[in-house]
Amino acid sequence: MKTQGTRREFVRWVGIGAAGLALSGCARQFGSPQAKKTAGRPNFVIIFADDLGYGDLACYGHPTIRTPNLDRMAAEGQRWTDFYVAASVCTPSRAGLLTGRLPVRSGMCSDVRRVLFPDSAGGLPASEVTLAEALKPQGYTTACIGKWHLGHLPQYLPTNNGFDYYFGLPYSNDMDRVGGQGREAFKQPKVEYWNVPLMRDTEIVERPADQNTLTKRYAEEAVRFIERSKDQPFFLYLAHTMVHVPLFCSDDFRGKSPRGLYGDAVEEIDWCVGRVLDTLRREKLAENTFVVFTSDNGLWLTFAELGGSAGLLREGKGCTFEGGMREPCITWWPGTIRPAVVREIGCTMDLFTTIVKLAGGDVPSDRVIDGLDLSPVLFAKGPSPRKVVFYYRGVQALRCSQGPVQSSFHHAIRLWER
Repeated sequence: MKTQGTRREFVRWVGIGAAGLALSGCARQFGSPQAKKTAGRPNFVIIFADDLGYGDLACYGHPTIRTPNLDRMAAEGQRWTDFYVAASVCTPSRAGLLTGRLPVRSGMCSDVRRVLFPDSAGGLPASEVTLAEALKPQGYTTACIGKWHLGHLPQYLPTNNGFDYYFGLPYSNDMDRVGGQGREAFKQPKVEYWNVPLMRDTEIVERPADQNTLTKRYAEEAVRFIERSKDQPFFLYLAHTMVHVPLFCSDDFRGKSPRGLYGDAVEEIDWCVGRVLDTLRREKLAENTFVVFTSDNGLWLTFAELGGSAGLLREGKGCTFEGGMREPCITWWPGTIRPAVVREIGCTMDLFTTIVKLAGGDVPSDRVIDGLDLSPVLFAKGPSPRKVVFYYRGVQALRCSQGPVQSSFHHAIRLWER
C-alpha cells in the first residue's frame, strides 16, 4: 500500500503536490457481502507487446510471420486499423496506458533520458491512479506479468501500484549490459550479456534472467493466475519483454520462422496469446472476459532485420510519424464484441476509462483524464468519441492526427533527471 509518507516524500523532491486518490488502500474482502456483489463483473486482460511494428502480424499483412492465434482473435473480435499509443518509447507509453493520462501530466517523460534506467531515482508518482488501483474498489484481483518499466525501486514497483502480484523484469531487457561485446552482442545474444533481474513481487528470483524462457514463463504465470482467480473478477496485465532487442525465444520456436529470430519471437508471443485464450475458454470465462492485444510503440528501426516492420507506415520507435505511434490492436469478448474491422480512432489511454466504466467503477474526477470511453465502438452502438490523438516526443506535443499543433502543457518535471 502507498503510504502518506511516500506522497509527502514525492511532494518534497519533485516540488509539485497532488493529493491523489487513496484507491490503493481499498482492500478486498473475499467472502464478504461486498465480494459477493462482484459476481458477474467482467474480467480484463491486456496483452502488451514491446516494440512490435504495425505490420508484424499476419492479420495486419505480414507475409511470412505466422500468427494463427492472433489471427483467430482478430476474426472473432475487432481488428483496429487506427489505434495509437501515448508515446513512442517504453516508459511514457506504459504510464499513459495505466493512468489514462498523457505522460506529460505525470512527469513520466523526458527530453534528456527518454525512458527510465537502472540508475534512475524516480518512477510513477504515488499520486497517480493506475488502472489496477481504480479496479480494486470493485473487488478485482490484479496481476502484472512481464515488463514494468515505471520505476524499479520498491516504492514504484507494481505491488505498490495496485497489483496484488508481480512477475517479470523491472525495466528493458537490454539494460544492465555487461562485457564489451559491442553491437555483435545483439546479433548473437547470450543470456549472460545482460544482468537484468527477474522479480517475483518485490524479490529478485533470478539474475541474470534466462531470457530464452521468459515468454514461455510469462504464459505459464498468466495461466496459473487465471486458474486461481476464476471465481472472482480479475485484471491481468501481461506485458511481454519481446520483441525488444536483444531477441530471445525458447527452443520450441528458435529457428522455426522464415523471418529469422525476430519472427521466432513474434510467433512465440502468438503462442502465448493462444495459451491465454484457450485457458479462458477451458475455464468457461471467455464470455465474461474483455481481452485486448496491442503494443507500447513501433519497431526499433536501428536494428534492421532484428527489428520489425511498420508495413506501409513511416518510421518507428522514438518517432512521431505513424510508424512510431500507430499499433496493431485486437479486442476480443465472445458473445459481446461482434467481429469487425474498426477504422475509428482509439488510443491506449482510452483503455483506462473504458475498462473502469465496464467494471462499474468511477473514473477519477480530481485530475484530468485523457482517456475516452470506447464502449460505443466496442459494442457497435456508435462512433468513437476520440477524434484527435496528440503525438508527443518527450515533453513537447509535436503532431496530432489532424496536423501540427502547439502544446498547451507546461514542461513536466523530469522525475529521473537527478
